[in-house]
Amino acid sequence: MPKAVSLSAYCEGMIAQGISADVVGVVNALSVSAKSISRLIALGPLDEPLSRAIGANSAGDVQSIVDVRSHEIVMAELGRAGVAAVLSEEADDVIALNTSGTLAVAVDPLDGSSNIDTNISVGTIFSILPMDRSSSSQLGPFGGSGRRQLAAGFFVYGPQTTLALTLGQGVAIFTLDPRDAEFYLTTSDVRLKEGVREYAINASNYRHWASPVRIYIDDCLSGEDGVRGTNFNMRWIASLVAEAYRILTRGGIFLYPADGRKGYENGRLRLLYEAAPIAFLIEQAGGLASTGRNPILDLVPTSLHQRVPLIFGSADKVRRLNKLHEGPELDAERSPLFVTRGLFRT
Repeated sequence: MPKAVSLSAYCEGMIAQGISADVVGVVNALSVSAKSISRLIALGPLDEPLSRAIGANSAGDVQSIVDVRSHEIVMAELGRAGVAAVLSEEADDVIALNTSGTLAVAVDPLDGSSNIDTNISVGTIFSILPMDRSSSSQLGPFGGSGRRQLAAGFFVYGPQTTLALTLGQGVAIFTLDPRDAEFYLTTSDVRLKEGVREYAINASNYRHWASPVRIYIDDCLSGEDGVRGTNFNMRWIASLVAEAYRILTRGGIFLYPADGRKGYENGRLRLLYEAAPIAFLIEQAGGLASTGRNPILDLVPTSLHQRVPLIFGSADKVRRLNKLHEGPELDAERSPLFVTRGLFRT
């Protein structure tokens, strides 16, 4: 059986199709950092207690040893790759690296680090942007909408270490072979499946949700007796990269909406280094990503660590939830014609 295409070979091929060599260099640098982070996490309690809290970031989130070490690993590799500026979840402000660099990177070095002690998948999320020095935004190269992204992806450190990547020409998935420490292409041209009967949400917050989200989930819970006319399964891993990987490979919908709790009114996930890169991947795979009202990629950030609601997945599911936000009466499935005849249920 011939060896699969390596990540470096894949990227070289993308250069021939017009992708910037600088972008490819950053992707390769991030893959090097991912290998180091993967080895660090795999040691678990055999090393120092990685989840031990040692401080807090600008938003008040607890910083653990592994958060800081992952940040340091990523920053070292991005510096060697010539990146101009980095926005990291683990830093209050933008970090300037190379004055002649052409690219900026927004990154969550270790998303879901609180899950490490329970051996749940965690990951690294990144977004690659042009370094626009003429921008009038106070946020510099991070001040535009998500449509400006040149590339985005995430690594998952789980049973396998994997990379979901878009260079703006579709989505590909790579798997790390620990025998030679190389990423190899394992799925090309990823397309989200529609009609999948799975949704992911933290149902313990039901009482805090706005009515459109409650209606959507109530309809799923009603199963074959409700307007959807079919039974659904709920998934909730509480790891963004694991949820996104499952949806890329199996379809369905993920919901982390805004809700009525203090600090959750505008959502909880970060726009620049969580929501926007995930949204870019999902749209490149034929899905949709939304706040419930607006496409994530159309949002223009007002602060570096801005939080937003995030709903993403198969296009049929996200469109339906968007309609519910406009008004439940606009959802075709709630029309008596559709309920009685059972047409077009998704």
